[in-house]
Amino acid sequence: MNEPVDPDNLAKLLVDLGCPEPKSAEMSQQLAKRSKQLAKERNQTQTEAMAYLINLMSQGWAAKDKTDAN
Repeated sequence: MNEPVDPDNLAKLLVDLGCPEPKSAEMSQQLAKRSKQLAKERNQTQTEAMAYLINLMSQGWAAKDKTDAN
């Protein structure tokens, strides 16, 4: 099952998680596309796939912020 993704809300969430604002719209579109692919590959919902991808991205931004702070 594929749930609809609101790209504007997703872009805002990405910014809140550390995504550079100028890239958030493009990244939200890429995430929506990849979550559909991943859901199909893993036989899971798009919501589950999206949660997995967002978690990975937020970990990456947190690590980058930590590295930049040092």
